[in-house]
Amino acid sequence: MKKLLLIIPIGFLVCTSVFGQQQHVNTDSLSLIAQISANQLKLAKLENTVDQVTREKQDATTTAQMSANSSSAAASNLTNAPADKKLSQDASDQAGDARSDAKKQRRKSAKLDKLNKDINELKATISDEQTKLNVYTGINTPAPVMSQATTQPFAQVDTTRHL
Repeated sequence: MKKLLLIIPIGFLVCTSVFGQQQHVNTDSLSLIAQISANQLKLAKLENTVDQVTREKQDATTTAQMSANSSSAAASNLTNAPADKKLSQDASDQAGDARSDAKKQRRKSAKLDKLNKDINELKATISDEQTKLNVYTGINTPAPVMSQATTQPFAQVDTTRHL
């Protein structure tokens, strides 16, 4: 009888520790799954904005190039009549517009570069989290991150001609 009273509490402690560890593993894996889902949602949102930001960058590049051409034309008109105040003011205005448009284009380009960088970092984070999750699920290969950006080049070459 004394042995039975001693075995029951020990058995209870062993079962509690085994089930407690099992629940801890499930909590960790569930939190990883939740984090992966949240990051995949962020990734989808970022990838959905890539086309719009790319179009904005291309529009800004076109505008900057047209402003630079206008500025160049105004400057060449000024060289024909350097004493003309109206042409001088026009050339100054065109140069200011060209500087402003070039600055906007650089900002749009930086925004697109940052977006691509954020997408790549998020993909790496998701991959790391999936690798951690594989410890709990017993799968040895990471699940691929399916995305729209895998079919698109990482960064487009800047073909803007600067004068």
